[in-house]
Amino acid sequence: MEAVITVDVLRRAGADVTVASVEKQLRVEACHGVKIIADALVSDCGRSSFDLITLPGGMPGATNLKDCEVLESLVKKQVADGKLYAAICASPAVALGSWGVLKGLKATCYPSFMEQLAASGATAVESRVQLDGKAVTSRGPGTTMEFAVALVEQLCGKEKADEVSGPMVMRANHGDEYIITERNPMKWTSTDSPKILVPIANGIEEMEAIMIIDILRRAKATVVVASVEDKLETIASRKVKLEADVLLDEAAKSSYDLIVLPGGIGGAQAFAKSETLVNLLKKQRDSNKPYGAICASPALVFEPHGLLKGKKATAFPALCEKLSDQSEIENRVLVDGNLITSRGPGTSMEFALGVIEKFFGREKAIELAKVMVFVRP
Repeated sequence: MEAVITVDVLRRAGADVTVASVEKQLRVEACHGVKIIADALVSDCGRSSFDLITLPGGMPGATNLKDCEVLESLVKKQVADGKLYAAICASPAVALGSWGVLKGLKATCYPSFMEQLAASGATAVESRVQLDGKAVTSRGPGTTMEFAVALVEQLCGKEKADEVSGPMVMRANHGDEYIITERNPMKWTSTDSPKILVPIANGIEEMEAIMIIDILRRAKATVVVASVEDKLETIASRKVKLEADVLLDEAAKSSYDLIVLPGGIGGAQAFAKSETLVNLLKKQRDSNKPYGAICASPALVFEPHGLLKGKKATAFPALCEKLSDQSEIENRVLVDGNLITSRGPGTSMEFALGVIEKFFGREKAIELAKVMVFVRP
């Protein structure tokens, strides 16, 4: 999640981002079974020059980064050249700290690694994002968007950072508890672990898809990622390559406790054209089972196919004019009976937590939000 959010936000700012694998192959399986195809191998980047090198977190991912000698050399050269370097979650302590490049600097990391960070010679602080000199560090999945915007500001200035962050519909009150607005409450049920279908397509918003998949899997939901394209690999709106678990035709043979769509104009258009997916969604609605969408998808998929009839919904702000009922569009996450909708990349974490809240209860959702450092412990 941290890797994809960071890449997505930097590319929104116009940065030329190379996603590099420390493995022997481009395909990387991240935490919670998310499959990403890198642009290059780190071993092929040893002689390259970068304005920023940034490390995502996760375990054992952070350890794998630390053990990569080419990456260590690249980062140490970056520091020696006075260029920007960054890390989030476990990586400030596990990688940067181990390499000795945070000595004497204020830095932060995932809460359970703070002692290790301090032992590396850094001054460990509890900031959500910490800048000291050319080092930028942050705490975890729930602080990644703030972290990525801070990197944009360091690279391109505050005006560009504001330009990028505005359309993402980010929260103003980082760390506070989130709010879910609910109309016509109904209990969402499942047998044991909820089985959830997340379709993906070329042109989806990668960070929306990844946050939904990652967070629902953290809650122990069974998440099936299905490609509506004719192959498993898809290319998202900011050119992040994501690999699905199955093709949609295969996924359609099963039933689901929830079907939930990420946004992105290109992805939503592909969803709307998929007869298989639209039929699945209509069957879900007619069975009074939960379905949901975020960003462009409520307006470009649900509305034209009659899936919002008699329902309150929200969507990406610039597309809300396409909704026939706009009375509740200002809500960041809106539940109406068996329907859940939300606004954009900056509301994706709240959206996924809203799903968890409906299946598992508020207490479980807040507990997970705290673990991800989205809500203050």
